[in-house]
Amino acid sequence: MVLTDMLLFLTVMSGAGIVAGMTAGLFGVGGGFVVVPALLAVFPFLGDQSEDLMLVAVGTSLATIVVSSARSVHAHSKRGAVDFQLLRDWAIWVVVGVGVGIWIASVSNSQRLILVFAIGVLVYSIYFLFPRIFDRYHGRFSLPTGPGKALLASGLGGVSALLGIGGGTVMVLAMVLCNRPIHQAVATASGVGFLIGVPGMIGFMVMGLDAENLPVGSIGYINIPALLAIAVFSIFTAPIGARLAHSLDGARLKQIFGIYLVIVSVSMFLKA
Repeated sequence: MVLTDMLLFLTVMSGAGIVAGMTAGLFGVGGGFVVVPALLAVFPFLGDQSEDLMLVAVGTSLATIVVSSARSVHAHSKRGAVDFQLLRDWAIWVVVGVGVGIWIASVSNSQRLILVFAIGVLVYSIYFLFPRIFDRYHGRFSLPTGPGKALLASGLGGVSALLGIGGGTVMVLAMVLCNRPIHQAVATASGVGFLIGVPGMIGFMVMGLDAENLPVGSIGYINIPALLAIAVFSIFTAPIGARLAHSLDGARLKQIFGIYLVIVSVSMFLKA
């Protein structure tokens, strides 16, 4: 990788880190919707044509979520908004789901994973584009316990591991529908991103240790240069997003992000 290519790569990854950190703080999402498309867009221009690029993109995204989510949780916890008891109750099932997601990724090819990502992003965009659809159901439910909790938490972990995301959207929606304040939902969702990111990062790293022709600087399916560039900037912008989440009406921001997700989904469908 020549110097100009490296500079291009680091510039794009730094920009992705800025946006990923902001979205982590604003919406409780881990930034994977930004990081995965950015990595898939840049890697081919750098001469990286491995069939495992989607796995590298997802694995690296999960690694960056560890950083952005941890920083976001720290910022929200200063305001007492994080429900740590809920995180403890859900942790084991989330990790189980992540393990299942990693296994599915290990037996799938990149084209299938890209298609899954495209479909997942399109589904997620509905929440951001049409949040009022769910308003009529706010407060009508209670958070599940027993088998219901196990199913929801493990499903959240599995889907998030496949998409390389922090699962914040589902968590925020579930908590709001169960009469939890939106600020607490966003803050707690950041913690769920951390629970997904840690085992996801480890799993994708181990899974790719024997893979060949990966992008320069990769350990397994984690690209270290991308991780560092994204992490550094997300550390600074996640608290900014968290502050804005407590002071802004997020309806317009959600719609803008929803449009972005639709664009990402269409591009991924074309790539698949």
